[in-house]
Amino acid sequence: MKLNIPFGSNQPDPFVIRAGDRYYMYATHAAGVQLYVSRDKLDWDFAGFCFRREGFREFWAPAVARIDGKYYLYVSCMPADAADEHSQRLVVAVSDVPQGPFAYCRDLVPPFSIDAHVVQSGGEWFLFYSTNDYAAERVGTLIVVDKMLSPAEVCGNPKAVVRPTLQEEIFMRDRFEKGQDWYTVEGAFYFRKGNWHYLTYSGNCYKSPYYHIGYARAFTPENDLTKVEFHKYPNDHEYIPLLSRNAAESGTGHNSILEEDGRYYLYYHGRDNGASETQECRTGRVCEVRAEEGRLSVLAR
Repeated sequence: MKLNIPFGSNQPDPFVIRAGDRYYMYATHAAGVQLYVSRDKLDWDFAGFCFRREGFREFWAPAVARIDGKYYLYVSCMPADAADEHSQRLVVAVSDVPQGPFAYCRDLVPPFSIDAHVVQSGGEWFLFYSTNDYAAERVGTLIVVDKMLSPAEVCGNPKAVVRPTLQEEIFMRDRFEKGQDWYTVEGAFYFRKGNWHYLTYSGNCYKSPYYHIGYARAFTPENDLTKVEFHKYPNDHEYIPLLSRNAAESGTGHNSILEEDGRYYLYYHGRDNGASETQECRTGRVCEVRAEEGRLSVLAR
C-alpha cells in the first residue's frame, strides 16, 4: 500500500519509528536526511531535513535508535567532491528529540559502509550494516554485525551475517573486471520474537526486476548477536523472496519494520510499474507481515 504523502516527493529507504503519539519516517536524499511525520502511519507530512553535513552529499538509508533518552541517527554519506560511491561511510548524529535537528558526532565505520540498523539485545547494543568483500567467492556487498562500545563507537570486529548466494543477487555483471560479477545484499533490519531471530534484507539493485526483500533467521536464546548464526530462508540456493515486484509495483525493497500490539508493519520503497527507471521515483509503502515459528509472510499489500 502506498503511503499518503504530498505528490512529487520520494522516500527511498524509509525507516519508521514511533515516539509519543506520532510516527517519524526518515528517508534517503542527496542533500540530507528527509523527515516525515504522521499520526496514523498512513498519512504523512514532509517536515524538512533533520540532518545535513556541510561538504557531504548522498545521505543514504538513515536509521534512528533511542539510547539513554537521546535519539541517535545512523546514516551514510560521502564527500561532496568524491566520485566513487564506495567512499560512502557511516556517521552518527544525535538529538534530544526524534524530529531533530541532529548534530554530527563522529564517523562510525570507515568506507565502504552503509545501511545501518542499531539494536539492543541482552543489555548490549549491536550494529548491523553493509560493506564490501573483494576476496569472497561472490565478490560484492554483504551484511555484517558488530558490537557497540557506546552509541557512537563500535568494537571494530564485524562478523559476516548474510552473504550473497543467488544469481538473482547480481547487482552488475563484469562490474570491475571481465568475468567478475558484483553481488549485493544490503538493507538489514533485525527483530526478535521469542527465540526466533529475523533479519530482513534487500538483494540486487532497485532498478533490477529481481530486486527483492528476503530474510534470514535463527532459533536460539543467544543474546550476543555476533554469535547468532543466521540462515537464509528457505536456503542459500532458492529464490523465494518475502517481497518483490507484482502487477502494480516494482523496485520493492530496503525496509524497516514497526511493531505495534504484536503486529508487524513493514515499510519499504517501490515505484509504480511504468514509472521512470532513470529518475528518482521510489516512494514509501507499507504492508503487514506475520512472524510465526521462523516464517515471515505478507498479510496485506
